[in-house]
Amino acid sequence: MRTTMLIALLALASSTLSAQEVLFRDDFENMDAWKPLVFPKIEKQSKYEIVKEGSNSLLRASTDSSASGLTYKKTFNIKKYPVVKWRWKIDKVFKKGDATTKKGDDYPIRVYIIFEYDPAKAGFGTRAKYGLAKKIYGEYPPHSSLNYIWANKKHDKKVIVSPYTSLSRMIPLRSGDAKAGKWMTETVDILKDYKTAFGKEPPETASLAIMCDSDNTGEKAQAHVDFIEVLTRTEKGATK
Repeated sequence: MRTTMLIALLALASSTLSAQEVLFRDDFENMDAWKPLVFPKIEKQSKYEIVKEGSNSLLRASTDSSASGLTYKKTFNIKKYPVVKWRWKIDKVFKKGDATTKKGDDYPIRVYIIFEYDPAKAGFGTRAKYGLAKKIYGEYPPHSSLNYIWANKKHDKKVIVSPYTSLSRMIPLRSGDAKAGKWMTETVDILKDYKTAFGKEPPETASLAIMCDSDNTGEKAQAHVDFIEVLTRTEKGATK
């Protein structure tokens, strides 16, 4: 009896230690937690809407020579919650896509982790540059970003510097049409990925964005996101 009770208690303790705490999860019953991300120089915007697949709600993203995104309204501390998990699918990749060039920098779906600029931790030159940007745009631009993409082809490098800015690093999680039309679940450790991508510690505060764009390639595509969540690591630092 005591042995059985001891085993049960140990199992409960192990389960409690390894459980991941979810900071937030969005199952896309609506888009109340998100706000539009638009680009002044791009006239045509991508379309985002809530659709049903049976009883399940999904975010559908559609692009046709367009570009825009959605940003999550809240920020989070990546030191406490470094894991992001989501499920997505695409109908196809872009034939003209190429993550290494501006002309090919389009994806049927991508997830951004946007790291917040902190003037208190910046040098004089950086503060001056960001201060000028704030006067022009009304807010500080991001400090940096990780960009998880579904690329059209495989790349030798696991991390690609954005052709538009060295402050953004792209990580191809999927490539090609082999899995098009199928749901794929992704789990990333953004703290580890940032250190790999930039070679240093990231800012502590970040937010999320989802984007579907084809303004460079002039193509069209559709993608869906089932859910997205931010959570802690397991006890040993592994992700599920």
